[in-house]
Amino acid sequence: MALGAAWLLVLQLVLRPTLVIGIKMEIAIKNFRTLHVDYPMIHYPKGFLGYCNGLMAYVRGRLQDWYCPKIHYVVHAPWEGIRKFCKYSESFCENYNEYCTLTQNSFPITVCTLGSKQPPTSCSYNSTLTNQRLYLLCSSKHNAEPIGIIGLY
Repeated sequence: MALGAAWLLVLQLVLRPTLVIGIKMEIAIKNFRTLHVDYPMIHYPKGFLGYCNGLMAYVRGRLQDWYCPKIHYVVHAPWEGIRKFCKYSESFCENYNEYCTLTQNSFPITVCTLGSKQPPTSCSYNSTLTNQRLYLLCSSKHNAEPIGIIGLY
């Protein structure tokens, strides 16, 4: 019995970090899909004063954070069309400690930018619709999923 308990303890110590990392990565992938992919593009009621104000209210609620992000990218394309670019991400971005890639295709993107000179309790955003390539962070080198957007090209 003591041998079984000792073996279980060893397995827990060895496998737990792997499980925790796996769970964190699954959350990052789900958050990317939820917060950065809007296809087909939704339309917010006029009370939100524009697409980005409605979207960023959702983003801040989802992240459970009162902080107003300065910039947020939203891709208006199907998930599979974005996802395929992380399939084989050969570049390692040291600044982010993750694999990354530049998409070969351009995508319709809304860039939500925090307006300047606002009171700290207000988050008012400007919307810019553009069509550009994405710098994506990927979950690993092979068979990866997008987990973030570094910027546009």
